[in-house]
Amino acid sequence: MAQKPSFFITTPIYYVNAAPHLGTAYSTILCDVQARYRRANGYNVKFLTGMDEHGEKVEEAAEKHGMTPQEWCDSQAPLFKGLWKTLEISNDDFIRTTEQRQVHAVQYLWERMKESGYLYKGSYDGWYCVPEETYFTETQVTKSDEEHHTEGQHLCPDCGRPLERVQEESYFFKLSAFQDRLLKLYDEHPDFVQPDFRMNEVRSFVEGGLQDLSVSRTSFDWGIPVPFDSKHVTYVWFDALLNYMTAVGYGVDTPEAKAELAYRWPAQYHVVGKDIIRFHCVIWPAMLMAIGEALPEHVFAHGFLMVRNEKTGKGEKMSKSRGNAIAPQDVIDMLGVEGYRYYFMTDVTPGEDGAISFSRMEQVYNADLANSWGNLVSRALNMSAKYFDGKTPQLAEGWQDKPNPLRDIAQGIQQRYAQHMDHMEYVQAKDVVMELVHAANHYVEDSAPWTVAKDPARAGELADIITNLLESIRICAHLLAPFMPQTSAEVLRRMNLADQVDTDDQAVACQWGGLRGGVDVQKGDALFPRLAKAGK
Repeated sequence: MAQKPSFFITTPIYYVNAAPHLGTAYSTILCDVQARYRRANGYNVKFLTGMDEHGEKVEEAAEKHGMTPQEWCDSQAPLFKGLWKTLEISNDDFIRTTEQRQVHAVQYLWERMKESGYLYKGSYDGWYCVPEETYFTETQVTKSDEEHHTEGQHLCPDCGRPLERVQEESYFFKLSAFQDRLLKLYDEHPDFVQPDFRMNEVRSFVEGGLQDLSVSRTSFDWGIPVPFDSKHVTYVWFDALLNYMTAVGYGVDTPEAKAELAYRWPAQYHVVGKDIIRFHCVIWPAMLMAIGEALPEHVFAHGFLMVRNEKTGKGEKMSKSRGNAIAPQDVIDMLGVEGYRYYFMTDVTPGEDGAISFSRMEQVYNADLANSWGNLVSRALNMSAKYFDGKTPQLAEGWQDKPNPLRDIAQGIQQRYAQHMDHMEYVQAKDVVMELVHAANHYVEDSAPWTVAKDPARAGELADIITNLLESIRICAHLLAPFMPQTSAEVLRRMNLADQVDTDDQAVACQWGGLRGGVDVQKGDALFPRLAKAGK
């Protein structure tokens, strides 16, 4: 039997200096939706997430909490794993950079870099942002000072917090040697950086000239030791970026690990926040070029979640000091887990900054889930149970070939949906599905089955109406499953189609004609009870 094609997708690994928040959850659900979609289309998916546990700021966070760095990291892991379980995240692996597999892989990387000729020892004297784990040149710092109008204190160009002067012996990676090769990569593979408008930032950065990168530290010891120089520990990004290959067997000299690496690498998607796009689109591909490894196919950089100011209508940065911080649990309490997933995936355009608010969450939930999707399922199942003795209608021969407006919309729906899902265009993919949902709701009103049911002579017509509604619901449940897996599974279960839940051929599953006739249906409780008012 032929092996399924691999689909390898990763989140960034998340810093452990703070609990998971809306932004980390957003990245993770973006990947989960894509992973579920790919599984439903016949791929053998590897979905990786995890925690970035080394570096100076982790050491500082641990000290602040009266713990060793390892104790602090161990205390944070359940927070991430717990939230991912709550949010129905289907990751296949969870990597921590303190694990032995990562230590081994990073030390193997050091040896390969040493052999490559792109590594040398020198001395670093410059500016470093501990929160961002980023080095900055004098030119970048000067420009930042001008923008921030600071006197006597240099602020980080990215986050605006104070920079530290670092003077220490260091190993350097010859990043400057890869400028032309990176620009060639961007020319030959314009979809390497997605969405396409993010490519401009990356290209501009590289065209401005690249500086060699300090990749080891000697001023603290919370990191992976350099194997051939024990005074040095690995710079956190030189460590963290490798996690993607560690998880698929990099550096392990066994037939099984080598086969896994050959099957899984390169990754199809690294999904990251726009704030770390340079690390993934400049440093990471240069590292891979240096050691002769294949590059990931795509880096997808999403925008930031902002809080919508109801007075100005503008998005504002979320912060405790502003009093506008929203925790994941706040949204779960209001929308439920499935409503949470649906809102962030279909009302915030992936790749762009999104202004969120509780009032908008309520609006989307009520309009799309309570009034449209949930209402359609409830009405159709209730009528099927009421008019056909608790069952779906018996299916007449050739029923699936009868023309009707819902069948017309359903023709080719999975292909239209896939054109968007393949590129993580979730808002547009949702629109394809909701077109059929809205049409089905209109079909109920136009066909008035409650009136048809009063005339025994129209029994065949009534069966056709309910059949068309149920078949539309069945197809929509399959297409909405990556967004709301539990709801879709419940809808199919109520229709006695539980065996269709874990499909690996979505195109076939969404063809008109897959309904099962004459089987028990369950009306069940409302899938999405209408929200009376905004929760916050």
